[in-house]
Parts: sequence; C-alpha cells; structure tokens
Amino acid sequence: MNSYILIFDLDGVIYRGANPVPRAVEAVNRLQASRHRVYFLTNNSSQTRESYRQKLASMGIHTDIRHIMTSAYATALVMAEEDPGKWAYVVGHEGLKEEMAGLGFNLADPERGNPVDYVVVGIDREFTYKKLTYAQHAILKGARFVATNRDATFPAEETIMPGGGTMVAAIETATSVAARLIGKPETITIDLILKQEGGRPREAYMIGDRLDTDVLVGKKAGIKTVLVMTGVTTPEEMRAAPPEMRPDIVIEWLDDLERWLA
Repeated sequence: MNSYILIFDLDGVIYRGANPVPRAVEAVNRLQASRHRVYFLTNNSSQTRESYRQKLASMGIHTDIRHIMTSAYATALVMAEEDPGKWAYVVGHEGLKEEMAGLGFNLADPERGNPVDYVVVGIDREFTYKKLTYAQHAILKGARFVATNRDATFPAEETIMPGGGTMVAAIETATSVAARLIGKPETITIDLILKQEGGRPREAYMIGDRLDTDVLVGKKAGIKTVLVMTGVTTPEEMRAAPPEMRPDIVIEWLDDLERWLA
C-alpha cells in the first residue's frame, strides 16, 4: 500500500466540541497503523499544540506535537522568523498567547502602556468592546494586524458557534485595515507540514469539513482534497460549490476514506 501524507482538520472531522465524531477515532487509528503519515491541522487558535495532543489522546488518538499544526503556532512561527522579539497585543485565548510567547514575543497589555508592534487575532469567547477598542487604537497607531483565521463558524456538539473570523471582521470594520491571514485557506500551514515531512504535494490529502478553508487550501496547495460530511457543510452547499472549492472526494464518514486510499 502507498504511504500518503494525510492532513486532517479537527473540528467537525475528528470531533465536535468534546465528543468524537462517530467512526473517526477508529479510522484514524487504522490509517496510522497502515503507515500513512498522519497530521492534524486546525484553524482554531484557542489551544496550544500540546493541548490538542492531550485532547486527541483522551479520545484514543495518539500523536506528538510535531504532527499537529495550528493557526496559532503557524502565526507565531511565521512572525518570529520575520520579526522576532516584538510586542504583540493578542485578542484570543491562552493557547494563542502561549504559542506567541513560546517563540519570543512579548505580550502587550495596553493598560500598562506597553508598545504594540502587532495586533494578533484569533477566536476569543470573551471578546469585548474594550478589546476591540484597544486593537483599533493600536492598529490606527501603526501596529500590524494579523489574523490566525477568518472562519465565520465552527461546529460544536449539536450546533455551530461564531468563529475567530467574527472578531477579525469587527476589528477590520473598526479600522478599515485588512488583516494579514496566516491560517487556512492560505497555504502557509500546508507548506510547513510538507516541508517538515519532506513530501511532495502529489503524496498529500487534505481532509476537512469546510469548503472555504479545507478544500480551498488543498486546491491552492496542489494536493488532493476530501470533504467529509460530518461538519458544517451541507449537501446543498457542496453541490453548489465553485470550481476552486469543489472537493476531489466526498465521503459521509471518515472511515470511507480507507477504501479510496486502497
């Protein structure tokens, strides 16, 4: 059997909130046992890679942080390579802050008068008018504006919730400044995985539940795309997808992927 680089989205593919998607854990375990090179890639910036590793382990999927890529880590990595040691005002959860600090950024607190070189925005379930104002003032004074992702929603256990893109949109509206995007559908995260793996695009698959991030990033990166219908995309949306968001493979459940790879 050929060995492929399999890049799985998390929310809506492996789990919804705290609950594993039916048949997903068993499918991933079998694919790992078949010597496929399995990676996990999420636009959700709320947690560190280690936190995601622990969450997957609690569900029965075992991996290491080298095989987990998040928009938070990719944002910190790209910014640290380009402009290390700067001050960043972070709109987001501790996971994003920890990834930024871990790669040498100083975390700015506007109430303490810290300088702000960057405003970095991810999902923030405690987003407030005060945070919006701090971000607005820093950007209007010249801070560079970076978004981990633009996801409008993400799937929870029985519903969908506002995603990090809603915070980005609010700050863009308040500043009339467009954020630089790091996460999907930009190809930065895929490129980092392929570089680490030493693989070629033709050896890789992107498996996700969103047309505008997972499928689109795969198409842009030149890898095969798989849409699994356990997340946010409806059959009607899939059938109406424009060419750049039309998946190569559509599956109902994650274990259906095994027969395609065989």
